[in-house]
Amino acid sequence: MNTETATRSETTAPASERTHSYAAPAIEPVLELNGRPLERSDEILTPEALQFILELHHRFARARHERLADRQRRSFEIGNGRDPKFRDDTKHIREDSSWKVAPPAPGLEDRRVEITGPTDPKMTINAMNSGARVWLADQEDATSPTWENVIGGQLSLYDAIRGQLEYTSAEGKQYRVTAERTPTIVMRPRGWHMVEKNMRFTDSNGQSCAASGSLVDFGLYVFHNAKQLIENGQGPYFYLAKIESSEEAKLWDDVFTFTESYLGLERGTIRATVLIETIPAAFEMEEILYVLRDHMAGLNAGRWDYIFSIIKYYRGRGARFVLPDRSEVTMSVPFMRAYTELLVKTAHKRGAHAIGGMSAFIPNRRDPEVTRRAEEKVRADKQREANDGFDGTWVAHPDLIPVAQSVFDATLGERPNQVDRQRDDVEVTAEQLLDVRIGRAITEAGVRENVSIGVRYIESWIRGIGAAAIDNLMEDAATAEISRSQIWQWIHQDQSTDSGVRITREWVAGILAETIAGFDRFEGDRYDDAAELFTEVALGEAFPTFLTLPAYTKHLVDL
Repeated sequence: MNTETATRSETTAPASERTHSYAAPAIEPVLELNGRPLERSDEILTPEALQFILELHHRFARARHERLADRQRRSFEIGNGRDPKFRDDTKHIREDSSWKVAPPAPGLEDRRVEITGPTDPKMTINAMNSGARVWLADQEDATSPTWENVIGGQLSLYDAIRGQLEYTSAEGKQYRVTAERTPTIVMRPRGWHMVEKNMRFTDSNGQSCAASGSLVDFGLYVFHNAKQLIENGQGPYFYLAKIESSEEAKLWDDVFTFTESYLGLERGTIRATVLIETIPAAFEMEEILYVLRDHMAGLNAGRWDYIFSIIKYYRGRGARFVLPDRSEVTMSVPFMRAYTELLVKTAHKRGAHAIGGMSAFIPNRRDPEVTRRAEEKVRADKQREANDGFDGTWVAHPDLIPVAQSVFDATLGERPNQVDRQRDDVEVTAEQLLDVRIGRAITEAGVRENVSIGVRYIESWIRGIGAAAIDNLMEDAATAEISRSQIWQWIHQDQSTDSGVRITREWVAGILAETIAGFDRFEGDRYDDAAELFTEVALGEAFPTFLTLPAYTKHLVDL
């Protein structure tokens, strides 16, 4: 893989002579493009787009590193007994009843059913034809960030927004967008922690680092599509993942404000829905709404990452913070009820949408009984959300849209949302948010399920597939994180199963070996690599903050 160097003044050269590094005059920062050329990648990686990516890094890379350092400090403090709390220094924001977020942007007034999924051409077309009100176009947990997926996803979105996306499968089946009404696109870039190693940024002090996955995903999408989206009657809208504080949200707000100025957009054109999927963020929901108020669209209850966050932050805090089998940590357990009810109350208090999360159950068109059970569980889940005051919800499969929509249609009727429903009956304390006592057991079946799902998902992710149907559940990076982090915590907190078997590293390693031996192998599978990585992130002494970080470095980058 070759890396060439050029200054900004050279970017007007013919495409055949153009090189792949861009430097702004006088300040000397450089963005190097190391990724190999792909079909049509020059349509996305234009000199002008790369210059914009460079400008984003020049202005915001340092602040991003500072926010990530804050995370490390916060993790150390919680791990050593200092629980998160509602902040004293921002109490004035919470007590000021006068402020509201911006009114809904075009295409975001009615969000009763949102479909989620990766951005490859087939899934993009399926989402656009799905009948959902909104599509979460996911470059994050449902996408394995291979270079092909990063650039290919941008191309899919570019074509879909311009009504020119078509796809023919290897079997010759043709896909095209046929729906009269397509969903509003809300794109989810990678979280602040993820890097894009196919680009490298060197600042004016000569300090070099991999580019930010967040800024690359956001920057390429907004640069190419903002004005076309506005012309289409909507706008550049984003889901923001893994936010842990109002300072992290403020960084995004600064990025949005700069981008609007750079691209000549009116302030507030860019809108964001923030996933509340970390325990620190649950204590700062009003502050997050406040700092993003001119760009705010809503809050989303990111349930799977939220459970993972609880485990991650409290993994070393003793047996009372140990959760039982993954299947027992439902939305009805007390700490999850407290979190979701607080989210609805907080969002509606400030005029923002509250969007529910995704039930992992999915239908199986070849098995009517599996489909019946999935629809039953999803219907109950969505009924709970609608009753609690959520304005919309997520589904992961087009066949579940009628189920979810029937529930929200019955609740909303002709209203686009129920933001005017205030949850004054809800009072949630810090103790309730942190009360993870469930009273259920860890079983050997639960251990084996975590190992099996964790390894199979990692194997899929290494091969470039970020959303995988496993045992009739839709698994993504967040659910895999729960599986591996529970194993790690159970081992390090000296837990035993309900049958009295002590959960040790050696015992789980034996289960892992049995699991791998039982798989049907196929040419090109990555089970051996997946088992090695699972051993590192679940059975190792250290706890990687995200399994995707070592997985990305070891298996997706060829530099």
